[in-house]
Amino acid sequence: MQISTLLKQRLATALSKLTDDTDELAQMVRTTQDPRFGDYQANCAMPLKQRLGQPPRQIAEQIIEHLDVGDICEPPEIAGPGFINFRLRQDWLAKSTTALLSDDRLGVDAPASPRTLLIDFSSPNVAKPMHVGHIRSTVIGDALTRTFRFLGHNVITDNHLGDWGTQFGMIIYGYKHFVDQAAFEAGPVAELVRLYRIVNSLIDYHNAVAELSHAQASATLLRKEADAAAEMAQEMAAKPQAKKLKKAADSAARKATAAAAQVRSLQAKIDAVEADPQLAGRAAEHPGIANAVLTETAKLHQGDAENRQLWDRFLPHCKDEINRVYQRLNIEFDHTLGESFYHPMLADVVDELKQAGLARDSEGAVCVFLPQFDAPMIVQKKDGAFLYGTTDLATLKYRDEQFKPDEILYVVDSRQSDHFEKLFAIAPQMGLGHITLRHVNFGTVLGEDGKPLKTRSGANAGLEGLLDDAVAAAMDAVCDPQRTAKLDPPLSETERQRIASVIGHGAIKYADLAHHRTSDYRFSLKKMVALEGNTIAYLQYAYARTQGILRVGGSSEQAVCEAAAEIQPIEPAERALCVALLRFPEALQQVADDYAPSALVDYLYDTARKYMVFNDNCHVWKAEDEQTKASRLSLVVATNRIIRGGLSLLGIEVVDRM
Repeated sequence: MQISTLLKQRLATALSKLTDDTDELAQMVRTTQDPRFGDYQANCAMPLKQRLGQPPRQIAEQIIEHLDVGDICEPPEIAGPGFINFRLRQDWLAKSTTALLSDDRLGVDAPASPRTLLIDFSSPNVAKPMHVGHIRSTVIGDALTRTFRFLGHNVITDNHLGDWGTQFGMIIYGYKHFVDQAAFEAGPVAELVRLYRIVNSLIDYHNAVAELSHAQASATLLRKEADAAAEMAQEMAAKPQAKKLKKAADSAARKATAAAAQVRSLQAKIDAVEADPQLAGRAAEHPGIANAVLTETAKLHQGDAENRQLWDRFLPHCKDEINRVYQRLNIEFDHTLGESFYHPMLADVVDELKQAGLARDSEGAVCVFLPQFDAPMIVQKKDGAFLYGTTDLATLKYRDEQFKPDEILYVVDSRQSDHFEKLFAIAPQMGLGHITLRHVNFGTVLGEDGKPLKTRSGANAGLEGLLDDAVAAAMDAVCDPQRTAKLDPPLSETERQRIASVIGHGAIKYADLAHHRTSDYRFSLKKMVALEGNTIAYLQYAYARTQGILRVGGSSEQAVCEAAAEIQPIEPAERALCVALLRFPEALQQVADDYAPSALVDYLYDTARKYMVFNDNCHVWKAEDEQTKASRLSLVVATNRIIRGGLSLLGIEVVDRM
């Protein structure tokens, strides 16, 4: 059981003697940052000051009088204005930590009422290679899946593939006009990617040509307005309205800068095509390519035999490409029901919305108008095409009928917040209000310059290339022959390759999960594979040290677990490590409460640091007596099990030697 939960339950009982409102007060139990103040602290006395009309310290004394925690803690102490400090009993710590040796659930209780969760994550467009933008949804969704399953819930995963939209219209158009048949036969995925990029470049080119003049005029006007505003703000710097004018000038400058950036972006798209004679020729030959692509897409959706045959031919190759990446990342899904699966259901969804009075015609399109939103959700365009919202509503209905989930998590980036707010508002009106729907949003992966991570050409960085780079960086950082020279026996080339692979792939995952999902973060391979700081290499090194101790003594995890020598946390480093190990269930509960694996990363890093302090100060094989040696060996194995178990919930393997 979670220690904090146990204390909250006991605290609620004690508080009930003083007040009827105990729920919120009993939750005010936190871990302490300084061991001088115990292991846990409650701040429930101070909020009762006004209600009971007594000083908080006096209230704290009354709470302690009714508090029954003697089997877990030493007598609670009052600190400061009324904090109640709890220090875990030494014998309770010893018994509970030793129990980790025989508990495959590592102290985590099964839930009283398991839930069924469906987690929708990754969801790439399969017509093009996965890029850095897919990493966050993929690793966050996988970590949540593993954690909720370990907690005892029924989890169903679905990779809602983008296998049907405009991107396939682009590939079909490209295949019909630009294919190199020999290249396609030799390497279909590479050729399809090339075709996609050609068509995308040509569409961008024609759009940029059409927009450039207006964008230039707008940028010129905004620059003049910004200069005038700056001049006015400077002239009026000593006047009362100076602050307001400065704010207006700054706003105008930002708009002018953004407009200039837009002009540069459009010009770059034009230059990229015009600098390539072949592309420039194709641009001249295909002036209406954007509309032609929409036509090919519509034909596919309408069941055109030729386009459907091409789609059937392309799709397996596209899926093989993304599955290779998933295999490298050790990611699996229960279902991969893409947009194409739901396409036959979309017309019925629109009809249902109309019949229920939820949708109506508007300027030729069919829209759902919601009073809390300025813009409607369009479910069918005037040309008859359906949109993402339509597909998501059909998907939601299907999932309810087939899987009966209590909750659905959509692990999708923050830019889609408006879409999900509308989807979640419509769902109850379609009879789906019994499902808890949650947008597990996340931020952006940035380059070291603080801008969204791109390649030198300006494209999104490919995910497989990043994985290759991470493995190479890990090889240089942790498998350097000089660094591993002291290992006995020396690392074989196979071991070096595996270590680099595990740490490289793990570095990508760990660095992402180390940041709270709602935050942006800067991608730096050098920092990700470093042996210092909150990195996977540091965690792996700590784990490898536990394995090294076992090897030195000719022991094994199994032998230590079978012996089950009681852990006696005598030294401060031993005690601190024991307390940390017993907080594993609390870390998992934090992940579940906030849908944020970063809580587990923080916990594992803190535990690894405490283990390294123990490792430096409490020798195992040189201990003063056999009892201490056996106790410390048990503590090493308990740590080993927690770190390995925690990393597995993040989807990260471990290495035994580093």
